[in-house]
Amino acid sequence: MSSISWDDFQKIEFRIGTIIKAEDFPKARNPAYILHVDFGDKHGIKKSSAQITDNYHKDELIGKQVMAVVNFPAKQIGPIMSECLVTGFYQEDGSVILAVPERPVSNGARLG
Repeated sequence: MSSISWDDFQKIEFRIGTIIKAEDFPKARNPAYILHVDFGDKHGIKKSSAQITDNYHKDELIGKQVMAVVNFPAKQIGPIMSECLVTGFYQEDGSVILAVPERPVSNGARLG
């Protein structure tokens, strides 16, 4: 494991957003959803491809707050442009558990 400086960490914008729409992503290589995440007035709504179908049904994702990186360059994933990286933790079986706040947080709030 390599160390990074505090300045390096501060370059990454981890922000809280609320999932407002989740849809199937049948053209993804691996099973995934397309998430539409609301990061508040300043950052708006961003799309992300998320391989979380093992542990989440798309209906239960609506209204869930998630932590995401919002300042990576947009990335083309199949037919969609992924605009943020929703974070999570890999389980031993390879499935992902979303990184979520313990209590409600204002959309757009920054981890720091």
